[in-house]
Amino acid sequence: MRLTVTVNGERREVDGLWEGESLLYALRERLGLPGSKNACEQGECGSCSVYLDGTLVCSCLVLAGQAEDREVQTVEGIAPDGALHPVQSAFVETGAVQCGFCTPGLIVASHDLLRRNPRPTDPEIREALAGNLCRCTGYEKILDAVRLAGERILETQTAAQAGSKQVCDTSLGGAV
Repeated sequence: MRLTVTVNGERREVDGLWEGESLLYALRERLGLPGSKNACEQGECGSCSVYLDGTLVCSCLVLAGQAEDREVQTVEGIAPDGALHPVQSAFVETGAVQCGFCTPGLIVASHDLLRRNPRPTDPEIREALAGNLCRCTGYEKILDAVRLAGERILETQTAAQAGSKQVCDTSLGGAV
């Protein structure tokens, strides 16, 4: 079976897929994107979380064929310019990476939450990450990382809005 899919903004074709192959397997083994982890293969742990057409999914539960002509974004595509996304850097800075196995899924799930709500409450963070399991330790550093990333995203948005206001003000001849 052949799969044509856009992954992290790049159109890719893969041959030789078997009928029941998961999107997770295709991403890791056929497309060389090892970020999404294979832990439970039952959608219980969230380590394989990716976006499929902008919706957060467990890639172990999606057949590769279901991604035909669709868009997939993995943890590798969260920051396509090579720099770390604020979510990724916050996980590193707060020590939320631990052993790292659950980290890619947690980063994608946190990214999903923060793109919808950059100022979530702790209960909202816990709810958004409820499908992601970390077996190393408690989740406090993970919560710290999400809070820090949210603050940084808000700072970036505020700076961008101030910059566009300044451009508008000067283009109209007003004082800034």
